[in-house]
Amino acid sequence: MPSLNLVPASTSDYRRLAEKRLPRNLFDYIDGGAYGEKTLNANVADFEKIQMQQCVMRDVSNIDTELKLLGEDLALPLALAPIGLAGMMARRAEVQAVRAAEKAGIPFCLSTVSICSLEEVAAAATKPFWFQLYMMRDRGYVKDLLSRAKAAGCKTLVFTVDLAVVGARYRDVRNGMAGGLSGLGKLRAALEYPTHPGWLVDVAIKGKPHTFGNLADFVPSAKSLVDFKAWVDAQFDPSCTWQDIEWLRSIWDGNLIIKGILNSEDAQDAVAAGADALVVSNHGGRQLDGVSSTIKMTPRIRDAVGNKTTIIMDGGVRNGQDIVKALANGAHSVMIGRPWVWALAALGEAGLDALLRTFKAEMDVSMALTGAPTLADISDD
Repeated sequence: MPSLNLVPASTSDYRRLAEKRLPRNLFDYIDGGAYGEKTLNANVADFEKIQMQQCVMRDVSNIDTELKLLGEDLALPLALAPIGLAGMMARRAEVQAVRAAEKAGIPFCLSTVSICSLEEVAAAATKPFWFQLYMMRDRGYVKDLLSRAKAAGCKTLVFTVDLAVVGARYRDVRNGMAGGLSGLGKLRAALEYPTHPGWLVDVAIKGKPHTFGNLADFVPSAKSLVDFKAWVDAQFDPSCTWQDIEWLRSIWDGNLIIKGILNSEDAQDAVAAGADALVVSNHGGRQLDGVSSTIKMTPRIRDAVGNKTTIIMDGGVRNGQDIVKALANGAHSVMIGRPWVWALAALGEAGLDALLRTFKAEMDVSMALTGAPTLADISDD
C-alpha cells in the first residue's frame, strides 16, 4: 500500500487521507451507501468497464474544456454536488468549497442540510452559486427558504426528487449515526473523537457552530443528528408529484434542475414539467440499492429526451477520464459529491484546489489521446 505521506495524486488518495483523518461515523456517513451498497459500487465499476478509443495524428494542440451551461460560462463540464453535513468533515466546508469552485470556474451547489447557511456561503462567494431543495410538507417554509436563496444571489435551483423516503444506510446504523446506541455504544463513539486530533481541533473546536445553517431557525429543538433525522422523517413530503413542480415554478423564476432521474419515463416527465436540466442520479447509491448505475442509464435517458433539455450525470465520477466517458454517453456535464468532500477532509481548500486541477489535467490528456480537442468532438465513437 502506498504511503499516506506522499502527495495525493488521485481521488482514491484523498479518500484514504480522509478516512485516516475523520472519526469513523463521519467517514462512513460520506463513504457509505444503502443496504449492501451494490448500486454505490456499480456507479464506479460501470465507469471502469467503458473503454476509450485511442486516436492519433489529430491536431490536439489546443484542448478546450469550456462550455456554457444554463447561461453560465464554465471552465469544465463539472459541478460540485450538494452534500449534507459537509461542514462536519472540514472546517466550514461549504465556504471552502464555493471558493475552490469559483477558482476552478465551475458551479458549487449548496445542500438544504448544509452546516453553513445560504448567507454564510453568499458572503464568501463572488458570483451566484446553486441551491438544492427538498420538498417539505410545510410549503411556507419552502417559500421562505427560496426567498433566502434569491436574496443570497442564487439563480439555479436543484430540486431533489429521489428522497420521498430515506433509504437505510447500514453503516450509519452500525456506528450510531441513525441513533439507537446503547450507553456503552455511546461511550465508544465518544472515544473515537480524541483519536483524531487533527479533526478534533480544526473542525470540532474551530469549525463551530455545528448547526444546520439553513434550518436552525426552523428546527431550533434539533440539537443532534438523531433529533434532526426525526424532523426530516416528519417533514420530507412523500406525496410530492410532478404537479408540485407547477407550484414550485410559481415561486421560483430562475433555472430549475430536477435531480434524481433514473429512467426514461421520469426524464420525459421532468421535461414536460418544465425542467431546464435534469440530473441522472441514484443519490450516490444512498437510497434504493440494487438499481442501475447512473452511467448505464445516461445514454437511454439521452435517447428519450433528445435535445429537449440539458443532461447532467451524477454518481461514480472519480476522475477526468470519467467526465469524458460521461459526455461520450450523452451527458452535457457531471456532478461530483464524495470526491470534493474527501479532498476537503484530507487537506482543506488546497486539497480541493489540487483535485480539481487534476480533473482538468486528466480531461486534457483523455481528450487529446482520443482525438477530441473540444467537448463537441467527444462522441460515443
